[in-house]
Amino acid sequence: MFSPADRSQLRSKLLQTAALDPRISGTALTGSAAADREDPWSDIDLAFGIAEPLTLPAVLADWTAQMYADHRALHHLDVPSGPWLYRVFLLPGTLQVDLAFVPASDFRALAPTFRLISGHAQAPLHLDPPAPEALIGLAWLYALHARTSLARNHLWQAEYMISGIRDTAFGLACLRHGLSTAHGRGLDGLPAAVTDPFSDALVRQIAFTELARALRHAIDCLLKEIQHAHPTLAAMLQEPLASLSTSDG
Repeated sequence: MFSPADRSQLRSKLLQTAALDPRISGTALTGSAAADREDPWSDIDLAFGIAEPLTLPAVLADWTAQMYADHRALHHLDVPSGPWLYRVFLLPGTLQVDLAFVPASDFRALAPTFRLISGHAQAPLHLDPPAPEALIGLAWLYALHARTSLARNHLWQAEYMISGIRDTAFGLACLRHGLSTAHGRGLDGLPAAVTDPFSDALVRQIAFTELARALRHAIDCLLKEIQHAHPTLAAMLQEPLASLSTSDG
C-alpha cells in the first residue's frame, strides 16, 4: 500500500506541473486534505479550471499521458458531473488520484472541501442535498422490484433491490441528521439507535426465505424514515409498502 509520504510527494509534483501549465487558470485542493481530515487511506483530490474551454480535451490528453508515463498509472475512468469531468486514476500501491477539470467559468467550490491553491475561482455554489421525495420515490421503486424479483425466483436480483431499499433509507436517515448522503460517507456518523435496526435488513444468504425476511426489515426501516421525512407521504405509502413484504407475488 502507498504511504502518506508517497501521496504527499506525488501531490506536490502534480501541483508543480499545474503551476507550469499556462492553460490552467486555477488550481484547488479538494477532498479530505482540503478539510485537514486526511488519514492513511485518503486519496489525492485536485481540481483545475481551464482558461480556454476549447483546450480542455488537449489538457485532459496531456495530463492523462503524463499520469501514465511519469506516475505509472494503471487505469483510469471518467466521472462526468455537470460541466465537470473527474478523471480518476489507479496507481501502483492502490493510490487513487482524482483530477477534476472544468472551464474557468464554472471553476468554483461545490462543497466546503475546496481550498484554492492558485489562480481564480468563481463564487462558491454549494449543491443542495437530494430532496427527501426523490429518495422516497427511488426506495419504493426498489421495493416494487424486490417483490417482483422474489416472485420470479430471481434471487440475486432480489438481493440487489433489497440492498437498494436499505441504502436509500439510509440516505433519508443521513438527510435527517444533516450528514452526507453521497457514497455512504455519512453512515458512520449516524447514531447506533438509527443504524442498529438496519442490520436486520442485511441479506445473509441467497435463499428465498432469507431474502423475504430481509425485505420485510428493509421496508420497516424505510417506512420509519419516510415517517420522519414526510408524514403525509408515509400515511399514503404505509399500506402498499407493507403489503410488498407479505405478498406471495
